[in-house]
Parts: sequence; C-alpha cells; structure tokens
Amino acid sequence: MHVPPLRSEAIVARLHALHPKLIDLSLGRLERLLADLGNPHLALPPVVHVAGTNGKGSVCAVLRAAAEAAGLRVHVYTSPHLVRFHERVRLAGRLVEEEALAAALDECERVNAGRQITVFEITTAAAFLLFARTPADVLVLEVGLGGRFDATNVVRAPAATAIASISFDHMEFLGDTLGKIAFEKAGIMKPGAPCATGRQHPEAFAAIAGRAAEIGAPLFARDRDWTIEETASGLRYADARGTLDLPPTALPGPHQADNAGIAVAALRAWNPPWLTGTALAGGVAGARWPARLQRLRGRLAAALPEGFELFLDGGHNPGAGEALAKQAERWADRPLHLVVGMKQGKGAAGFLRPLIPHAATLQAVAEPGQHLAMPVADIVAASGGVARPAGTVAAALSALRDAPPGRVLICGSLYLAGEVLKADGTLPD
Repeated sequence: MHVPPLRSEAIVARLHALHPKLIDLSLGRLERLLADLGNPHLALPPVVHVAGTNGKGSVCAVLRAAAEAAGLRVHVYTSPHLVRFHERVRLAGRLVEEEALAAALDECERVNAGRQITVFEITTAAAFLLFARTPADVLVLEVGLGGRFDATNVVRAPAATAIASISFDHMEFLGDTLGKIAFEKAGIMKPGAPCATGRQHPEAFAAIAGRAAEIGAPLFARDRDWTIEETASGLRYADARGTLDLPPTALPGPHQADNAGIAVAALRAWNPPWLTGTALAGGVAGARWPARLQRLRGRLAAALPEGFELFLDGGHNPGAGEALAKQAERWADRPLHLVVGMKQGKGAAGFLRPLIPHAATLQAVAEPGQHLAMPVADIVAASGGVARPAGTVAAALSALRDAPPGRVLICGSLYLAGEVLKADGTLPD
C-alpha cells in the first residue's frame, strides 16, 4: 500500500537535525520549550501515566476503552507509531487530523528557534499543546523509553500511574539489570499518586516497591494487593474493595490478563466518580491495540493457502518472546510457522529462545523500508541455525504453500509490523 508523505511527516523529518542523537534522556530541553509555549503540560485533564517494557500499550488500550465506555472523552499519547505519525496522538477519542498536527509541530519548531532538542521531546511538546487546547476528561499517557528522564515525565501530578512487565530492553540507556531498569521505569511515580503494577520479577519488584516507599506513592501490586485469574467465562479480579467478574480480554494472549488487571487496579486505586463495573468490563472487552497478536485478513492473509491463519505481533525482547511462547502453547493444536524480522541492536537470541521449541518452521526476514532492520544472516545465527533465510515477508509466506496448514505469526519488531500492516492493507485507526 502506497502511503503518500504529509506535511507533518516532513516537519518531523526536518526536526531530526536539531539533535545529534536520536535518544538523549533528560528533561531540561523540553522543560525550556514548554515554558516558552506557556506550560501546556500544566493544563491537562487528569493523567494516567503508564510505563513498562512489555504491555504498556495494552494497558493504555484498556484504560482508554474503560473511560470511553463510561462516556468520557479520552486523549491518548503512545509511541512508536506503526504506519503514520498520527497514531501517536488521539484527541478526545479520534486520531489527530493532519492540519492540527502540522500546525502544532510548526508552532513548536518556531518557538524552539533551532535550539538543540530531540525529535521525541519536541513532538511530545506538540502533543501537550494539542491535549491542553482540546477539551477531554482523561489523558492516557504512555512513556516513550524508561520513565525517570522520559519526555512524558514532565507531568507533575498524575491521577494514577501504572507499570507493566519489566524485561531486558534498551539496556544501553536504562541499565544492565532488571533492578536498574525497573528503577528507571519507577521514576514516573509521584508522591500521593497511586501506582498499579502487575506480576514482576522479584528484582524488578524490589526496585519499584523501594521507590514507592521512598516517595510516598501508594503501590498496588498483583498477588499482594490485587489478583486476576482466567475463568470459564472471562476474568475474575479481586482486591480489598471486592471481586469483579469481567468478560474475556479483547486482546489475545494469556499475558493480557495481567495487563487488564493493571489497568483495572490503577483505575480502582484512583477511583474517579465515573468509574463503574460496567466501565471496567467495557475496558477489558473493548480494548483494541494493533500488532499485538493481531489477526490479519487483508492482502497478505489472502495470499496464503486455504486453512492458514495469519497473525502479527510487534514483540521484540526476551519478555515478549516468553509471552508469545505461552500463546504458542495454546496454539499447539495446529502447526505454528514463525516469520521473524528484528531491529538492529535487539537481543534476537533471547527473543527467539522460548519460541523455537513451538515452531514448525522459522524464517528470517528484513523488509525493504524496515527501519534499522537486522540482517537476515544475523537472525539465522541468533536462532542457532534453525531459521531459514527468506528475505522478505512475501517470500516467507510463499514458501509456506506446501507446508501443513496452520497459524503464521509474523513478529520481532514494531518497525516490521508497520511494513506488514501497509502490505496487508490494514492501517491502524
């Protein structure tokens, strides 16, 4: 699918020249720009701030769906985008329109006046401008990277925070242990603001709990303060306030119960007046999040022989590999064919290790246009020689024509996921 360039995308491309590094975790540059813009980050609706390595986007999706089920207008800020930059900014329930996005980026670029700033910082400033100027009832705010020095962490008094599963990723910025990474993620917690967290490795949980105690942030932890379990009819959530029977998660995968529970726990800890059991049920059943075990039914799916199902997931680190492996166990009734493409610098071996035992076939790809695609040969090496080089997704799917019908899972990179969605003709909305 050909997606023509837009003025906003040209502005973003131009902004890349304002800082020599794509990522430089600090807050000073953004705080200076926000002050020059009139501090729009201080004029936001109530914020639920979400961090984590895996699952934070899914938590955001449940939070948004719950608030919308209650009839509220919801802003959402997420990253990265899959196909269009506009996916990052949802204004009062709708993706930002091109004219509004371009105007906000223009204003931020003009006020910044060529001073050094990263692209994520200046685009976050543009998002805050849009959020402050558009009436809404809630802002669901996803951390970009880490937490403590992430650009979104200029928000001073969130209504609640949430920390999804911690795994090894971005270690060059966040540290080489789960404790160090969790400490960075825990930086979004604020005194007095409740924080919900799901099932964590003990080392990660110790860092989160320690930070919460240090600053006086009430912590609501799974298996200590709340529980969630799958039932024959959906999910059962319980905390000190009582038990809720909830519908099945709209987002597939056993790991989504944890993400749904985090969202429910965060909202119940905040306890806004609009929160009801009906709203929470609507959040769990109504959440939508592209490239998370998403079933594809477009052009790529149509190219497969009869009897195949095609799925897409953007997971790319060891924690994501383990989560996908648990779903693969549930898919044991049919052969699973993996098509894997990854970003350079990611731990391909750690991602692939839990998945390989479940794969009937494994093919390595690097799509044309895929940002910083890992060479196919490197993926093959990371698999211990199990993967076969396919080159492209189209070639990998074509190679399955004589394979036993089953499920195909394309995974390994959100950047790959974006290229796949374009090829399939399935654009996020």
